[in-house]
Amino acid sequence: MPETVRKVDLYSIEIPNKPGEGAKVLGAFRDAGINFHAVWGYPLRGKVARIDLVPGDRAAFTKAAKKAGATLSPRQTAFLIEGDDHPGTLAGLFEKLAGAGINVYAAQAVCAPENRFGGMVMVGPEDVKKAAKLLAAT
Repeated sequence: MPETVRKVDLYSIEIPNKPGEGAKVLGAFRDAGINFHAVWGYPLRGKVARIDLVPGDRAAFTKAAKKAGATLSPRQTAFLIEGDDHPGTLAGLFEKLAGAGINVYAAQAVCAPENRFGGMVMVGPEDVKKAAKLLAAT
């Protein structure tokens, strides 16, 4: 099966970089019934970490964030890629984007059972429309 690409909303939350802070934030979203397409976190600077979140339901997510007192970054756009896992999957997508002069500034990917994979790719806001068309994103 070829890759499917969807344009999705991505938000970031900065939290203290210490044990339990991520659990607190994610627990609040769990308790609000929020499901995510993707979540990843990493240290940002000093004692600050960042969690990037791709919610399945933007309206419910932003409502839950407000209720939890979480400060969200402005909405960003990312591309959620799903498909069969094989050597070079991301390389081919990166080559297609590079050939159009589009720079990828962030990407994550993971394999899944039954030779499947999923990934997220981000490009600059000025390149979102061009990348969406190039990748046939829905």
